[in-house]
Amino acid sequence: MAFGRSSRTKPYVEPVTLKILVAGGFGVGKTTLVGAVSEIRPLRTEEILSEAGRPVDDLHGVEAKTTTTVAMDFGRITLREDLVLYLFGTPGQDRFWFLWDELAQGALGAIVLADTRRLEDSFAAIDYFEQRGIPFTVAVNCFEGARRFPAESVRGALDLDPEVELLMCDARDRESVKNVLVAVVQHALVLADRDPAVTT
Repeated sequence: MAFGRSSRTKPYVEPVTLKILVAGGFGVGKTTLVGAVSEIRPLRTEEILSEAGRPVDDLHGVEAKTTTTVAMDFGRITLREDLVLYLFGTPGQDRFWFLWDELAQGALGAIVLADTRRLEDSFAAIDYFEQRGIPFTVAVNCFEGARRFPAESVRGALDLDPEVELLMCDARDRESVKNVLVAVVQHALVLADRDPAVTT
């Protein structure tokens, strides 16, 4: 015989895990974004910028930058108890692009982080995801002191397709980054409903 109120434990549900890439140009804030939102200590592969790399690393607009990602950044965030995102930040310099294909395998979608001071640095990432059919959202990182432009002006400058969402964000702010991640997941799932091949 059971005494008292019977307690029912909620059955454990294995969370769905999704892989999201964080891409963009050199010094745009990818490492900062992953670190701002990750619930675990982020894995970082940063090295100090050297004099040898100065001729190939364009520091215009990011002169204070002293380190660079040479492989990837990794973080994790639980959006809901049944949904976990694994975040992979890509290296920004051209010479590390050979890593992108490995990092992109199995990705549901991507964030292209953009900096209005160096907007042209976003083109390579946008082209990469367009050519491979990986859904992506553009997030304009609103740095302190950076000029603000209307979203439609930035969209026009990047020549984005109408279905690509463009958001303003602060890569240092957890809630701002979470909003971008939610937008990426929703965008990718909408495309997957239309075309199941998107997620395979």
